[in-house]
Amino acid sequence: MTRWEDCPLAMALATNKHKPVVKALFQSHRRPYLHAMRPDELLCPRPEGLYCPPGGFHIDPVRPVERALITHGHADHARAGHGHVLATAETLDIMAIRYGEDHAGSTQVAALGETLIIDGVAVRFHPAGHVLGSAQIAVGRGGLRIVASGDYKPRPDPTCASFEPVDCDVFITEATFGLPVFRHPDAGDEISRLLGSVGANPDRAHLVGAYSLGKAQRVIRLLRDAGYDQPIYIHGALKRLCDYYESQGIALGELRPATVETGGKGDFAGAVVLGPPSAFGDKWARRFPDPLISFASGWMMVRQRARQRGVELPLVISDHADWDELTATITAIAPEEVWVTHGREEALVRWCEMNGTRARPLHMVGYEDEAE
Repeated sequence: MTRWEDCPLAMALATNKHKPVVKALFQSHRRPYLHAMRPDELLCPRPEGLYCPPGGFHIDPVRPVERALITHGHADHARAGHGHVLATAETLDIMAIRYGEDHAGSTQVAALGETLIIDGVAVRFHPAGHVLGSAQIAVGRGGLRIVASGDYKPRPDPTCASFEPVDCDVFITEATFGLPVFRHPDAGDEISRLLGSVGANPDRAHLVGAYSLGKAQRVIRLLRDAGYDQPIYIHGALKRLCDYYESQGIALGELRPATVETGGKGDFAGAVVLGPPSAFGDKWARRFPDPLISFASGWMMVRQRARQRGVELPLVISDHADWDELTATITAIAPEEVWVTHGREEALVRWCEMNGTRARPLHMVGYEDEAE
């Protein structure tokens, strides 16, 4: 595959001569809120996604574009068919696993903390704490800096780099769980509930629904960290990404295929079995002995959702910031303005305004929250 820097459009990317400009762009004094350009001149919502007019690139576009900067590998943010893609090495690997090596015309690795210059716009990727390879993207020009968070999670996660607050003038935050009702419990406590149920129901297979990128690997690692050393059975749809996490140094322990063809139905009694949500509606889930259905998601706080899925053991394990984390992050960063996107926008906008921060909803579409 052709690398981005080998293409004519890559001429604008980082060189040593840009370093003084980068320093000016990213270390300039932010107060008072006076800049050479307005925020919506640096980034603005378009039908394709967030667009940077001076840099000529989109962030997480929902349809093919010439230049795409991608925050992470979930399908609602990372799509195939772009001319050129800039993302972390892990996100590029994940996109290749999901879409094939030819998912884009060319690719370029963005190292966390490294500044690139694209047509005079300084771009820097920072850890988002969402899934492996996830990043926030800081965009700066003329003394103005905007950070697009993508999806993020401030609490620690053993399967990815921790979230890093980034000083900025405008913070673009997700709001997947942007209502005060969403206050997620400790993930370790939820795993303890799962293990307690496994111990209390030794004749039943515990089928845990978890999305294939990020959530499945996090649940597996949390089980290992809690001392569970038995084989964990996984649906075939999880294997390639679990293998990739292992290749990146994230130990998941012994994983076995969750197929009755390789053993009797009774072999899964007392076992923990992980599969994607799509598998729970077909005959795969009915292969196991008296299955106890569980599901790991922040949405399991909503009892109606759990009942609709037939979930007996809901596990509130989220890879997104909850309400307290959203508001605490905004307070810590203290931006001049907050833009809110893909989620419960209005409540968070109102909270910002009540706390003296300008805010606006972006009303962007196409982000279906695959990660939860």
